[in-house]
Amino acid sequence: MAPTTACALGQPPPVLLSARSYAVVPANSGRRRFAVAAASPLVEEATRISETEPLTKEDLVAYVASGCKPRSDWRIGTEHEKFGFQVETLRPINYKQIRDLLSGIADRFGGQRVMEGNNIVGLKQVKAVGEEMGIGFLGLGFQPKWALSDMPIMPKAKFEIARNYMPKVGSFGLDMMFRTCSVQVNLDYDSEQDMIMKLRAAIAFQPIATAIFANSPFKEGKLSGFLSLRSHTYTDTDNDRTGMLPIVFDSSFGFERYVDYVLDIPMYYVCRNKRHIDCTGVSFRDFMAGKLPQVPGERPTLKDWEIHLGSIYPEVRLKRFLEMRGADGGPCRALCALPAFWVGLLYDDESLRCITDMIADWTKEERDMLRRKVPITGLKTQFRGGYVRDLAENIVKLAKDGLQRRGHMEAGFLNEVDEIVGTGESEDTDQQVESSGKRLTWKNKILAVQTEDWKLTK
Repeated sequence: MAPTTACALGQPPPVLLSARSYAVVPANSGRRRFAVAAASPLVEEATRISETEPLTKEDLVAYVASGCKPRSDWRIGTEHEKFGFQVETLRPINYKQIRDLLSGIADRFGGQRVMEGNNIVGLKQVKAVGEEMGIGFLGLGFQPKWALSDMPIMPKAKFEIARNYMPKVGSFGLDMMFRTCSVQVNLDYDSEQDMIMKLRAAIAFQPIATAIFANSPFKEGKLSGFLSLRSHTYTDTDNDRTGMLPIVFDSSFGFERYVDYVLDIPMYYVCRNKRHIDCTGVSFRDFMAGKLPQVPGERPTLKDWEIHLGSIYPEVRLKRFLEMRGADGGPCRALCALPAFWVGLLYDDESLRCITDMIADWTKEERDMLRRKVPITGLKTQFRGGYVRDLAENIVKLAKDGLQRRGHMEAGFLNEVDEIVGTGESEDTDQQVESSGKRLTWKNKILAVQTEDWKLTK
């Protein structure tokens, strides 16, 4: 989800099944290609005003650059993914249950249904109706028990396209699609230089966030050998569209360089006449040149570009805001911890300068090593004569100091992070499932996942 209208961190919003929205920002490219209509602070409509000229690379750069906004307009966004399950049987919920859940919410709260064909595929409020239907939500980074064959599939055409393509480009793509959940944080920037500083710091520190919020040790009822199996899954999902973005640290990096990177990434699909057309394996650069075999001679719209920007999965993604993607899914009680962590580091000038200096001499090899080893050893990963835990302690202090200077009383959201870093134990050591206002705690973590033996506690 894109940045919301709240400037300070507040109480956790309702659990979301799928409600991806986009930042509302003015178009300031100086061209007459598109306009932005702010019908809602969470909904963006980018409408082409003129279709008479083909898009140029300059248009694409201007689109991303239009995310620049003054500090007074900076926002904080988070997307909190969870696994839906049946409370009585602990089995996955199927699409019929998802459909009934979303329809029930829409009927009760007047929410607007997101439809694909005759299927409802999205809405905003979920938790209250879910409780009445015996549906709970599990806050983990990787599904701890169910096999891939157990996972239900939403009837969305783009999922079918991705499901067919993923096995061709990596070993873990289907696991990423169906068995992982994350918490993501979206933040703003005020200029190209500010974007560069924040993106470099966020990329370098993404493994540190992974270590702190590691919360996916199980796979199919057994220990997987990883503290963050979700993070490891991305290492062989699709190397064309994942990773640590080494180009970010080049002296030539900026909006244009990022656009060049995205132009050469293979597409998933284009949408024409409400139909998703499989375009896997063909680059957006070819599409710009009118060389897309599936729609011969046709050239892209800005909506096509927006879709393509959202189809890449690096550790930090640049759209018209920055999206931090390195943390496992977790319980609602810790929902604000990850946004607080990144806000304290990136929205405070002093903290941002400190972490920029801290990473200045980190090498690509060191960043890649952290990305590779942290999913296995977490805070105990060795780094420069010490451990990631030592580094995390310093970074969390900088984040808390940054939050204090903001003056919104947000530092308390990092109390749980303090405990994790202080003990060296990640979230999975106290994992709980939230359902019907109560918490379901594992009696014995491995045994419980294998036998579905749960203890209900208030």
